[in-house]
Amino acid sequence: MTPRTTHGRTAPRSRVARQRSAAPRGRAARGPRKRRLPMRYLLPSLLLAAIMAMLMLRGYVHSEILADHRVAKPADYDKVPHRILDGGPVIQGTDGKINTVRIPHRKIVLTFDDGPDPTWTPKVLDVLKKHHAHAVFFVTGTMTSRYPELVKRMVDEGHEVGVHTFNHPDLAFQSRSRINWELSQTQLAIAGAAGVRTSLFRPPYSSFADAFDNKSWPPTEYVASLGYVTVVNNRDSEDWRRPGVPEIIRRATPHDGRGAVVLMHDSGGNRAQTVAALDRYLPAMQHEGYTFDNLTDALGKPSALTPVRGLDLWKGRAWVLLVALADHTADVLVVCLAVIGVLVIARFVMMLVLSGSHARRVRRRRFSWGPPVTEPVSVLVPAFNEAKCIENTVRSLMGSDHPVEVIVIDDGSTDGTARIVEDMRLPNVRVVRQHNAGKAAALNRGLANARYDLVVMMDGDTVFEPSTVRELVQPFGDPAVGAVAGNAKVGNKDSLIGAWQHIEYVIGFNLDRRMYDVLRCMPTIPGAVGAFRRSALEPIGGMSDDTLAEDTDVTMALHRAGWRVVYAENARAWTEAPETVQQLWSQRYRWSYGTMQAIWKHRGAVLDRGPSGRFGRVGLPFVSLFMVLAPLLAPLIDLFFVYGLVFGPTGRTLMAWLGILLFQAVCAAYAFRLDREPMHHLISLPLQQIMYRQLMYVVLLQSWITALTGGRLRWQKLRRTGVVEAPGVIPAPRRRANDRRPVG
Repeated sequence: MTPRTTHGRTAPRSRVARQRSAAPRGRAARGPRKRRLPMRYLLPSLLLAAIMAMLMLRGYVHSEILADHRVAKPADYDKVPHRILDGGPVIQGTDGKINTVRIPHRKIVLTFDDGPDPTWTPKVLDVLKKHHAHAVFFVTGTMTSRYPELVKRMVDEGHEVGVHTFNHPDLAFQSRSRINWELSQTQLAIAGAAGVRTSLFRPPYSSFADAFDNKSWPPTEYVASLGYVTVVNNRDSEDWRRPGVPEIIRRATPHDGRGAVVLMHDSGGNRAQTVAALDRYLPAMQHEGYTFDNLTDALGKPSALTPVRGLDLWKGRAWVLLVALADHTADVLVVCLAVIGVLVIARFVMMLVLSGSHARRVRRRRFSWGPPVTEPVSVLVPAFNEAKCIENTVRSLMGSDHPVEVIVIDDGSTDGTARIVEDMRLPNVRVVRQHNAGKAAALNRGLANARYDLVVMMDGDTVFEPSTVRELVQPFGDPAVGAVAGNAKVGNKDSLIGAWQHIEYVIGFNLDRRMYDVLRCMPTIPGAVGAFRRSALEPIGGMSDDTLAEDTDVTMALHRAGWRVVYAENARAWTEAPETVQQLWSQRYRWSYGTMQAIWKHRGAVLDRGPSGRFGRVGLPFVSLFMVLAPLLAPLIDLFFVYGLVFGPTGRTLMAWLGILLFQAVCAAYAFRLDREPMHHLISLPLQQIMYRQLMYVVLLQSWITALTGGRLRWQKLRRTGVVEAPGVIPAPRRRANDRRPVG
């Protein structure tokens, strides 16, 4: 184009134009532009990472991850100082020297280990409050993180708390860094729960002072060097054995008025005997002149608890909040897993029962839809850039054993699709051209040009068998039938991704359609092979472009108008399925988003009366549950499988997952047998269940995100190869790659 001139001079370019022309040079100077991760990958990935992080956190606070359950065997004690072995139950460091302290006479320091427990700790606190007694609770970080309100109650009611490590490991096996981690994590949990820090510590699996040996003493000595006061015991009730209330009381009772640190438990099992013994033990010992004090009160020392403020307090609260969120997330996921389990089983059971019933009904020797349908049919083929497929499609229709007229609606193709059909010069084949306006507009244009009342619609990449049209229109012998769904088959199923889609078509689509036919709530007539009465379509406005799933939209509209929609199993059509993950993604994204649009568009049917109301209260819930909710929750099966395989009971997890896979395999085999398909494609079923389901989950999640954010999705054209052929149809001759036709 000649530059615009002003008085014989070239007009100066605008600043925007100069910037645009300079942009390529600037990008070249800066190097290749980095590609951003698409949101369709980023958001699901972030969601999956967040769920996994919550599950890992839950596993950590439930001692399923990083827990060490080893217990050291007794060892020599020649390296333990005699003042420790012969000393009192309280061990503390003063001026770099470790000493022990005994409890004064007539004083008892009650200590409870391993809590807090949501069942027994409140009962222990109630008994202590009843008898005006105080105690020291040596809590674990895991239980404190999960039940922070109980630790807060302990502190609020005047009791002291101490550190009993986070995961309750035997410190004899742990490094100093692991010991530091156990202490700091427990302090973090206590700070988040009660807003305090404690200087009291009790090692797991500890006993009397004279029980220290060469393995257990070094960790205790190291903890004392950090400023902690280690508290063991000199009266062990052994309540964890549940020996009976009298025996617990006997073992907890000191002699001759001596002071004592008494060991009991408020967690780790059934503590009913502990609570009952405590209710008798406290008044009995108080009657003998004993007092039940905190450790520091008994020793006349400052409190072991100091307030936590500032950043440390907020870090503790954040930790407690995250643990609560992780627990709630896991609870929600378990509920969702139960829901998906019920949905999957219910769906397969319903499909097996109802699809079998459908097959037996339509395959009866005397079954008939009504009088044979022999009237001619208009076949509409909307096409946009289908040059590689259109000739096979049209030739397959010419081999039909039912009288047809074929109308190819060229929707603004730029690859010569219309010219290819015209050059074939076939009888009863017409080409209608229009500017690119979308599939719905193309089908409506075809309806306007159709001569007959019965109309078959198919895609431009699909081929029919000779009997397809005849089989497809026979249900119109029943005047109540307004539309018929055919049996769509994957033609290019030799690749792995094609085999996966073939399994999905046989199980997820065709079995579904048999079930929905029996329930009289067929949600979708496939765009690849469907038939309609014009008299049914015209009152509802034909094909609508309100959604991206015009086939689902029109099917729901027909139900609401009172027409019956049925399935013709022998009306087979062979379609070209996507051959790459990107193409599959684009197709299924459009399908799932369009289905959501259609459900939302027809939501008012729930409140309608008559046929519309029946579809709204039966069909829409089925579609929502089985086509939207179930696929969205299905990956939880694999998520919990991986979690259980790594952190849980591996054997039971593996058996449960294999049981689910076996159940699906049985259903798949039944579906293939019902559809008269060879079984060898089911070899890839396990891999399909693992990988393909995750892809469908991400696609559906992206559709949810698009719907919730109000996003718009444009029509996406898939790349075709033209390799699909139908049995009994002579394929079109192959063209060389350089055999190009002029654009028509």
